[in-house]
Amino acid sequence: MKNSTNITRKDFLKLAGAGTLAAGAMLTTGCKPRSRVTGSGGAVGEVPVDRMTYRVNPHTGDRVSLLGYGCMRFPLRQKADGSGEEIDQDIVNELVDYAIAHGVNYFDTAPVYIRGWSETAMGIALKRHPRDKFFIATKLSNQRDDPGLRSFEGSVNLYRQSFKNLQVDYLDYYLLHTVGNGGMKTFKERFIENGMVDFLLKEKAAGRIRNLGWSYHGDIAAFDYLLAQDIQWDFAQIQLNYQDWRHVANPTRDTNAEYLYGELVKHNVPAIIMEPLLGGRLARVPAQALALMKAAHPAATPAQWAFRYAGTPEHVLTVLSGMTYMEHLQENIRTYAPLVPLNEQEYATLEKVTGILIDAAYIQCTECQYCMPCPYGLDIPGTFAHYNRCVSAGQMLKTSRDRHYRTARREFLLGYDRSVPKLRQADHCTGCEICRQHCPQRIHIPQEMRRINRYAENLKQRLDF
Repeated sequence: MKNSTNITRKDFLKLAGAGTLAAGAMLTTGCKPRSRVTGSGGAVGEVPVDRMTYRVNPHTGDRVSLLGYGCMRFPLRQKADGSGEEIDQDIVNELVDYAIAHGVNYFDTAPVYIRGWSETAMGIALKRHPRDKFFIATKLSNQRDDPGLRSFEGSVNLYRQSFKNLQVDYLDYYLLHTVGNGGMKTFKERFIENGMVDFLLKEKAAGRIRNLGWSYHGDIAAFDYLLAQDIQWDFAQIQLNYQDWRHVANPTRDTNAEYLYGELVKHNVPAIIMEPLLGGRLARVPAQALALMKAAHPAATPAQWAFRYAGTPEHVLTVLSGMTYMEHLQENIRTYAPLVPLNEQEYATLEKVTGILIDAAYIQCTECQYCMPCPYGLDIPGTFAHYNRCVSAGQMLKTSRDRHYRTARREFLLGYDRSVPKLRQADHCTGCEICRQHCPQRIHIPQEMRRINRYAENLKQRLDF
């Protein structure tokens, strides 16, 4: 496993150029952040219209906004006929309009995002703008364990459906989705043995794809395999943030961002960054970590630190943020309009912060929803999110004799019931493990669900831990 590279901090600073309310809104009930953790409140002030930082793709000359819009977390609403939920298209249109007006021009979607609705919603929103005002990225999302979908015909149909959903006649950025997730055997079935890479290269030559790349989750052998091919990839999407730079959650299975970024630089492949906030966790840091940040920059939020870190390296083309609400979008625009790159002292501060974070008891869930839907109806991301909020807030109990036992017990249990319906909570997990193969973070989901259920049951019965 290649979890390191020879790029030193000094080398990284040479490669580097020269926030960020991207986490979901904190629930106001149950495990509210107290003295140990900061909220996500960002700086106020005007949102610049004409100061966005841009990076140029060396292969096509695309001038791409450093802030990219991740389109996997748009709000939902009830359908007018009461038959279920749908994406709130009015809000999507408003957010897209605002983003474009303030310099954001890269929009990242996929056929599997938001229950399969994201592409269609983005097609509607973007069709209202001139085609040269935006870059649209989507993916070959044939990762589900469906032989028909992984066949050449099934994959080509998925590719062609994206054109219809997005209402375009060419795709600016097209990705092999979740490369490495499931190992090399699965990777080759999805992209190599069925002839899809060859097909997509022909589509690029025909002009229907302008930039061809891939997103990486998982087996490093797949990452290295693609870079070793006689193909000049136009970009690659990797997970990069200040914790994952050298301290991924599962070092025996995952690869540090330091290695991934370094290899892309060597092969002249621009990097697109996902998870700059690590599922929102870097926007909610323990008090001792927050104190280090505030000592350096009293007005800066933890999310601003994380977004500046992700955007500083010069080979980063854009940093994706799943912005659900207008205030998320506004705060991220402020951070990148323009970007102020991190300096040596700030990197040193974040190394100290990382030392604190890697000792925390977080479940390393980014709430990407790839594990959903659960065949038994569980809300896996919602359950993990509630647990992690309580970890962040310093409300996790070690014994029934803890000083704040009654308050923390009440906030955990009430917050749990309010954020996750009872029939969708961890105690209904059957341990079927269907979800595990779809998790990019390699979380042992049934094991973590059992851990959360034990904790909740001990609180209900007022037992020790």
